[in-house]
Amino acid sequence: MDTSSIKGIIVPIVTPVDENNCINEEAMSRMVNYVIDGGVHGILAFGSNGEFFAIDYKEQRRALACMVKTAAKRIPVYMGIAGITTKECVETAKMAIEEGADGLSILPPMFISPTEDELYAHIVAIAETAPELPVLLYNNPGKVGYGLSVNLVKRLADVPNIVGIKDTSGNMTLTAEFIRTTRDKDFKVMAGKDTMILGSLAYGAVGAIASTANIVPELVVEIYDKYMAGDIEGSCEAQFKLTPFRNTFDKVSFPAGTKDACNLIGLEVGNSIKPNTTASKAVLDEMREILTDLGYIKREALLEA
Repeated sequence: MDTSSIKGIIVPIVTPVDENNCINEEAMSRMVNYVIDGGVHGILAFGSNGEFFAIDYKEQRRALACMVKTAAKRIPVYMGIAGITTKECVETAKMAIEEGADGLSILPPMFISPTEDELYAHIVAIAETAPELPVLLYNNPGKVGYGLSVNLVKRLADVPNIVGIKDTSGNMTLTAEFIRTTRDKDFKVMAGKDTMILGSLAYGAVGAIASTANIVPELVVEIYDKYMAGDIEGSCEAQFKLTPFRNTFDKVSFPAGTKDACNLIGLEVGNSIKPNTTASKAVLDEMREILTDLGYIKREALLEA
């Protein structure tokens, strides 16, 4: 399987919705074009920032079809799979194939506590449903309640189409272990924390799946591009510019901050799906100030706000 396209910055794209929580296809297409124009290397549909937990199967299909059509093979589109039961996840994988997705991302089941053997069988069953598609694992212990162990990832890396992992643990030692223990395989490790992109690249990660790329794609891509060009100092400077913006997200209910920031720069992606609402005025003002300094909002607009 050719995995050469799995690199760089993949954006876990927000899902624009209307007042009835139905997909706003016009805004969805606008988001896809915006991040592609910003230089990202891939799109992840229905990651955690895509509010997969709040959008039903029919609407997910509509959104994925819109993303695939708009992307038009300019960059790969991955479908996030995050159901609790194996049956549900297999059906989502089949849908992803039907709608033309270029790959899958699998989040371990939330709420339940499967053994490693059960989790292995669950993930393999989904991967085998789409043997022609590359599969990325998604390690997010903070939201799932448990993490993928190094030994389990090593086992899964031997499955032909399981070709990488997004690590959102925030534990650089663990990220490094995923890289070290799979370095003899065709297996890609990607940073899942926007504040740790450079550090992960230094250990051997191939890129990042970064929520801030919804809003400031050029800046996030700059971290990767400068690192790959050997400009470590420039990559570090870009990382330092990004970090204060990313830190504002931690002051908002997850994942509302991403949509709030999109709306601040005029992308008009709609509201977060309740019970999430929006950030406080103080946090919005902080975001606005940072985005103005980064050049994504004109100073005149800040003065009018």
